[in-house]
Amino acid sequence: MRKQVLVIFVSLIAVGLFAQKSELKTAEKAIKKSDYRTASTALMAAKSLVSNMDVKTRAKFHYLEVQAYKGVRKYEAAATAFKNLQDVENTSGRKKYAATAKPMVDEMVVEVSNRAATLFTKDKDFLNAAKDFLLAYTLDPTDTASLQNSALSSYNAQDFEGALEKYRQLKDIGYTGITTIYYAKEKATGIERNLGSKTQRDNMVRLGQFKEPRDEVTSSKKASIIKYIAAILAKLDRYKEAVKMIKEARAQDPDDLNLLLTEADFYIKLEKMDEFEKLLKKAVELAPNNHLLYYNLGIINSDKKGKEEEAMGYFKKAIELKPDYADAYSSMYRLIIAKESEINDQMEGLTDFDKYDDLQAKKILIYKEALPYLEKADSLKRTVETVKVLKSLYEILEMNDKAKEYGEILDNMG
Repeated sequence: MRKQVLVIFVSLIAVGLFAQKSELKTAEKAIKKSDYRTASTALMAAKSLVSNMDVKTRAKFHYLEVQAYKGVRKYEAAATAFKNLQDVENTSGRKKYAATAKPMVDEMVVEVSNRAATLFTKDKDFLNAAKDFLLAYTLDPTDTASLQNSALSSYNAQDFEGALEKYRQLKDIGYTGITTIYYAKEKATGIERNLGSKTQRDNMVRLGQFKEPRDEVTSSKKASIIKYIAAILAKLDRYKEAVKMIKEARAQDPDDLNLLLTEADFYIKLEKMDEFEKLLKKAVELAPNNHLLYYNLGIINSDKKGKEEEAMGYFKKAIELKPDYADAYSSMYRLIIAKESEINDQMEGLTDFDKYDDLQAKKILIYKEALPYLEKADSLKRTVETVKVLKSLYEILEMNDKAKEYGEILDNMG
């Protein structure tokens, strides 16, 4: 009985080997005739037998797959086949087919990359551009620029989860994007051109068509990758993770004002205003002539009891740097007029008429103090709101001519 089982087992192996060779021969003949559909069908039939193939046969199988799948334009399958081919030959040390298959893969990369570039730049079809750039990277994993282009395309297509996955992959593989650009000046036009590669550039110079060759090394994109990760996390309302990422980016470039302000903005979303204020003060050190930074510091301190004078100082500094900054004047008006609230609380339910009149007089002084700031804001940036409030103030202060003038302005504003 044991002999019989052994005979049957050996027979099955023999049948399997025959089937392997038969399908591979069918595929090989079909490829020679450019009948790639028949070839891919034959290879699919033999796929279940791959584990039983010897190393030499398995390498040939994957080589035929690359050709067949390229022929039927199943480039992802061709990419997988090429990777399998490389793995088999690298493991066995017997390299025969990968070098021959590489130019076929390169052709697919060029085709897919060109299509992706057209989809991105001309058609603005970012979703499909992302797919093709990713396919180019799958075909050639050394082409990390295509992975970056796929990530950017996904971002532009608002596929934020897809973009996040790719940017994190770029970060994990240590992508820098640093490249060397090979320039030379065209003799006929005097225009400096990027000639692609060092070999190409040097040949053109040697032939006398170009002169003054120079190399330019691009800057690292590591910080940019982290910025994109942080920006995407913010769009997904994952601000705590976004802060962690932006801190990592700032560690690489602590004096980058945009990174600092991005982190500050995340703290607004997290309602951590003390952290926001700390970063704004740091930003002022980096950009002491930026009026917006002082203005925002003024806004933060406006809401803090006992910080009114400090807030006013920040608003004045913003105006010093930008004299026509209407928003700063409006904020100064609101800061002063806010004093009215405390007086209103004291007046509520008050039966002492003399004290009531004293408090009313204090309110009038507040209105007079605030008025010039709102007038200036209105002169710089008139809105329906500024006109309405000024008209009301003029009426309270019995400035009747002005009240009438602003009433007419308001009517004309519709």
